[in-house]
Amino acid sequence: MNQYRHKILLAEDEESIAKTLILNLNLAGIDVEYAMNGEQAIESYKKLAPSLSMAILDIMMPFKDGFQVYHDIKKTNPDFPVIFLTARNQVNDKIKGLKLGAEDYITKPFDLEEFLLRVQNVLKRVNTSPISSIFSFGECNINFDTYEITDIAGHRMPLSKREIGFLKLLTSQPNVVISRDKIIEELWEDDENASSRTIDNYILGFRKIFEVDPKSPIHFISIRGVGYKFVM
Repeated sequence: MNQYRHKILLAEDEESIAKTLILNLNLAGIDVEYAMNGEQAIESYKKLAPSLSMAILDIMMPFKDGFQVYHDIKKTNPDFPVIFLTARNQVNDKIKGLKLGAEDYITKPFDLEEFLLRVQNVLKRVNTSPISSIFSFGECNINFDTYEITDIAGHRMPLSKREIGFLKLLTSQPNVVISRDKIIEELWEDDENASSRTIDNYILGFRKIFEVDPKSPIHFISIRGVGYKFVM
């Protein structure tokens, strides 16, 4: 069995600092998705949210600062852990960050060993806390435990076990195209005779539930002749 590796989002506009942090985090067994400004951080989060354990956000970044990125992340996942990183040793910034609900606040320059210890302490809390079974995107969410969803209009409704399984398969790999054959292999038994048409009908149903305009979907995208992908 492979040991689980945490993956974190690091948003830091000073490339030399980022390279040092990435190297040391990797050596500590932690994978890193790097963003060099606030806008990239938001895009990376949207793309990889289900696979991320936490984020480290520099406060002073181009385009969007760390506080703005924090607010955008928390809109979709209020429980997502964040550490703020900044060169400014100002009490007001620290108080603001902690009042927002950040897990920690680290001021540059810092000792690498202490930095890694703080990151690992947060990841331990994440690892021992109950994993959220709710996946959110836009105004919608999916509860994989109760088989309930909230649709684009804000209505709650139950879905079947297979529908929830299909949604979990798609949302666990954002932006990755999953072939129809793979979907059938994962969700149907050999004697059930599922077909491409079966898959297409499920996708049409998801678009009606989750898309603002089912005819012009932005989340459940078809790749002609291949399969489907989910886009945050």
